[in-house]
Amino acid sequence: MMKDILPYFWAFVIGGSFCAIAQILIDRTRLTPARILVGYVVAGVFLGAIGVYKYIAELGGAGAAVPLTGFGYLISEGVRKAVDERGLLGALTGSLTAAAGGTAAALVFGLIASLCVRSKPKR
Repeated sequence: MMKDILPYFWAFVIGGSFCAIAQILIDRTRLTPARILVGYVVAGVFLGAIGVYKYIAELGGAGAAVPLTGFGYLISEGVRKAVDERGLLGALTGSLTAAAGGTAAALVFGLIASLCVRSKPKR
């Protein structure tokens, strides 16, 4: 039974750590949430490029794949694979093809949600 629960535990620890770090940055620095989010994507790209994020993703599962660091890692892996297959042109196209499915899903579901709910202006 413990073997079945362990992946959920690590997903919670890794994902929760990312959230806790972001909250500390929001509370203790003057960084805007947008800059923190961009920093997370860049950190995912950097950690993926040096080969560290692969181990974090294996341990954390969805806790490492879902946050923006996982998106950055996805981009770095897509670029790496495309450069191996297509050469220097892959550096330009790899990130687009790697993230196309998730980006398209976010756009489609956002459109569906906007059609189902009528927005109201803030007062």
